[in-house]
Amino acid sequence: MIVSLVGYTSNPERTVAMAGRLTRGDKSFAEIEQATEDLGYCRSFIKRLINNGHESVLEHASFTFYMSGISRVCSHQLVRHRIASYSQQSQRFNAADVSIVCPSSIAEKEDALEKFNLACAYIKDVYETLLSIGIPIEDARFVLPEGTMTSLFVTMNARELRHFFKLRLSKHAQWEIRELAKNMLDIVYAIAPSLFEDIYEDVIQNGKEAKMK
Repeated sequence: MIVSLVGYTSNPERTVAMAGRLTRGDKSFAEIEQATEDLGYCRSFIKRLINNGHESVLEHASFTFYMSGISRVCSHQLVRHRIASYSQQSQRFNAADVSIVCPSSIAEKEDALEKFNLACAYIKDVYETLLSIGIPIEDARFVLPEGTMTSLFVTMNARELRHFFKLRLSKHAQWEIRELAKNMLDIVYAIAPSLFEDIYEDVIQNGKEAKMK
């Protein structure tokens, strides 16, 4: 699994703090700029906003990720989060490489791994045979498993990321999307810690469940 940050809102913490100050009644942009010059102030202000449940202003900061080497099992779960933008690699135009994610529960058992590898080899052979006899790629792909690897670009704002993390970092979440969410959280926490600090502390540092508000 590869997860990289492609781009994000410039000065995301200050942007959120500026939006928060606007809602608190600052009358001019100059006043808002002056009030949010100090990053330390912005971070403490954002913490108060989050503690008070005032998270709509977090939507003004967004993050775009590139991710690859995840299964379509994982991507099917990911795209259920609707307040986001997705661009996914097409199986219709990507016939050359058919790689399949192997869960650790299978990889750790020799007999299970042997059967898994046999099944994957058979599926790949059938897929390539269908292509070789003229079956369109869009139809040949019907034999491919949900474990087939895929790549995506994903953009979420900070508020939706927080919601995503609270759901997908749960101990009840499926292992692959939990790993994906952790990688994403590590990245954005390093960029804008105040937007994700409470979740990072609960889940990553203390091994607790993230609090749903």
